[in-house]
Amino acid sequence: MASVSSSSRLNKAVRQQYMSLPQGQKCQVTYIWIDGTGEALRNKTRTLDTEPKSIEEIPEWNFDGSSTYQAEGSNSDMYLIPVRMFRDPFNLDPNKLVLCEVLKYNRLPAETNHRASCNEVMEKVKQHHMWFGMEQEYTLLGIDGHPFSWPPNGFPAPQGPYYCGVGANSAYGRDIVECHYKACLYAGVKIYGTNAEVMPSQWEFQVGPCEGIEMGDHLWVARFLLHRVCEDFGVVATLDPKPMKGNWNGAGCHTNVSTKEMREEGGLQYIEKAIDKLGKKHPEHICVYDPRGGKDNMRRLTGLHETSSIHDFSAGVANRGASIRIPRQVGQEKKGYFEDRRPAANCDPYAVTKAIAITCLLEEEEKGAK
Repeated sequence: MASVSSSSRLNKAVRQQYMSLPQGQKCQVTYIWIDGTGEALRNKTRTLDTEPKSIEEIPEWNFDGSSTYQAEGSNSDMYLIPVRMFRDPFNLDPNKLVLCEVLKYNRLPAETNHRASCNEVMEKVKQHHMWFGMEQEYTLLGIDGHPFSWPPNGFPAPQGPYYCGVGANSAYGRDIVECHYKACLYAGVKIYGTNAEVMPSQWEFQVGPCEGIEMGDHLWVARFLLHRVCEDFGVVATLDPKPMKGNWNGAGCHTNVSTKEMREEGGLQYIEKAIDKLGKKHPEHICVYDPRGGKDNMRRLTGLHETSSIHDFSAGVANRGASIRIPRQVGQEKKGYFEDRRPAANCDPYAVTKAIAITCLLEEEEKGAK
């Protein structure tokens, strides 16, 4: 039996008795934010007198930053600034989930608040209608840190039958995946799809297409929903880019990118220009494609297991061993999008999309303005 949390074994029928109680006109609003690690999410809930109809109706709040690795105890109050509202799939309508930016005591963005600078960049390139779609890979673990449903003292059969697999001997934890999918749909997250991945207990969901800052907002809330669903089932979802050493696939967050020009007839020339620019900035992108300046991706981007080498930049049509993949259909139709396969599973989507927008669209414009 997989190692699951004690909380998941509590009597859910008793819980439901309370969850079904009426709440009048009151509304529970759960505030969600990124903590000082740049990877973990925090949340807390407050009551509003009525259901908010827009993000502007949700008040700012605060929290103790000294307990989230974001401030010292002597000056610990941090501000929560609501930026995007979703329906709450756990407490149901009229209750809400609200993604927030974090500001310090002086109302400047916290160190792990990459949304503020990303939003500035997205405003500068909004005329290009930049679309993103991100493929979030993750691995299910028991609370003991061992992959969910793996033998306690050994390994499952080698990789091969698990990718998009079906059956109890191939798909581990599908209940979690399907509940997460439904939670995203209910909440209003732009989830595109899901599938089992190459390593057993590894899965992927895709979010998008999203324009501009919307990409980071929707992916972070999708991650929150994943962790929250896993909590109910008593297991852990890790975004570690290489959770298991050896001949097992790592976990990435492949990022699909297109602009209005790329999607129109003859758009392949704009895709190729963007790839050329990305190649010239490969080291800079590697530094922001995981939270540790590339150190996490060093374990994953080895040139093996459907990855490129972290040290080299490459691109190709339908090549999953390249840094940038041009889908075969795009190569045939001469328009569409490209896929940056370098971002790690635990990347900050704000940092990734900001870097891509700057390299592909802004640097040339700024040079031309000088």
